[in-house]
Amino acid sequence: MKAIAINGSARAGGNTEALLQKCLSVLAAEGITGTMTNLSDKTIHPCTACGACFKNKDNRCAAHDDAFQEIYDAMREADIIVLGSPVYFGSASANITALLDRAGYVARANGNVFARKLGGPFAVARRAGQNFTLAQLMFWFMIMDMVVPGSSYWNMGFGRNKGEVNEDEEAMDTVTRFAENLAWLAKKIHP
Repeated sequence: MKAIAINGSARAGGNTEALLQKCLSVLAAEGITGTMTNLSDKTIHPCTACGACFKNKDNRCAAHDDAFQEIYDAMREADIIVLGSPVYFGSASANITALLDRAGYVARANGNVFARKLGGPFAVARRAGQNFTLAQLMFWFMIMDMVVPGSSYWNMGFGRNKGEVNEDEEAMDTVTRFAENLAWLAKKIHP
């Protein structure tokens, strides 16, 4: 079993990454290996709706940048996909939405390659906006025909300065339970 966590924050080592790292550490304790992908140092161009992915059907995007194809291929290989974004003006970061738009089109064009994979989103903010951002990311999981387990609360945390989310005990408990549920479900599906 393999997991990938994708950090949509522009700040490496920030609060979004802390939530995702917590998730990966719980999965690792359950025997599921995982990797972190930070979008902070990568260029992901937005989808241009060119339709080439539907014509070519080769699991590739016609738009070229330094990161999309490598990340998309890692998502295809993973059994579990976990996404995280800070709240930017009430919604998910542009980097992660650009990635998800393109990944969604290419995946759909090639037989819906994410169908029945496991995963879920995380959102973190200084004060507010997590609900909408969480829902925005959750819509992607739903339309991609993926399976998202629940947790003890919504997958969100509070923090502005690096590391502040680690002081949000409820967020850490929620992430822990979510990751435990991912591992439990993964073992039921792939005994």
